[in-house]
Amino acid sequence: MRWLLAMVLTLVAVPASAQDKRIAFTFDDAPRRAGAFLTQDERVTRLIKALRKARVAQAAFFVNPGHIVPSDPGAAARIDAYVAAGHVIANHSFSHPSLTDVTADAYLADIDAAETWLRGRPGYRALFRYPQLNEGRADKAKRDAVRAGLAARGLRNGYVTIDGYDWALENLTVEAARAGKAMDREALRDLYVETHVEAAEYFDGLARATHGRSPAHVLLLHETDLAALYLPDLVKALRRKGWRVATVDDAYADPIAAEASRYDVRSSQGTLTEMLAWQKGLPAPRWYARNDPQVLGKLFATRVLKEGVE
Repeated sequence: MRWLLAMVLTLVAVPASAQDKRIAFTFDDAPRRAGAFLTQDERVTRLIKALRKARVAQAAFFVNPGHIVPSDPGAAARIDAYVAAGHVIANHSFSHPSLTDVTADAYLADIDAAETWLRGRPGYRALFRYPQLNEGRADKAKRDAVRAGLAARGLRNGYVTIDGYDWALENLTVEAARAGKAMDREALRDLYVETHVEAAEYFDGLARATHGRSPAHVLLLHETDLAALYLPDLVKALRRKGWRVATVDDAYADPIAAEASRYDVRSSQGTLTEMLAWQKGLPAPRWYARNDPQVLGKLFATRVLKEGVE
């Protein structure tokens, strides 16, 4: 087992220039509630401009149609604005249930409700992303039932290969704003960018250790104020590390996509990169260190809120 760990560490340390690294951008939970800094309309406008500025020609927004409610009459128009800007939309369930909390039949019915709103709309892609990346954890029978249901509906797994837990960082900003705490916005930007670049480098190393190559990666982000504010900085930093921006269509055409519906591990929740590394027997950890809200929380407290800093 020591030789295997040494191989992982060696491959993770391969210089960025040694591989042609590609990354596609995806955003979950649209339409999302308001964040700490922007209204929902402001966020969509700024995010579209940010994608254009960063030269991201095609991103994907995974939609929860159950969040399109009468109390938010502009929600559907905001989704349409992404499509009008050249981006695509896909299914993230109707009401965002966790698969481990409901039956397979109820889960598939929720997917169907989302498809009723999505299918046939401009920009639609037949992809489904599991809320919370929860594919049933240790419940193999439920996982297999949902996989069969997705196949019967012509839906592919909208997996991710890179996750920087941006939702946790966004939640921290919302909590700080509600508490009236001052935030160092430059430090927040730096923490956001640094975290996602490190996550990309880590998961690419893990993928190369697993497959011997760098696949076209899919980055998980959410429709957040942080993305709207800092996406150009993030893309610029990724390019400095040798990353090229891919379209979502190209990323999901990568051969690794075929493995998203057939891996079989003891517990299914997280990135596809982690699942496949687990299946191959690579040792833990198979996830980026900041995929832990407590770790991010401590960094946010010291660097953004300046707590404990004299």
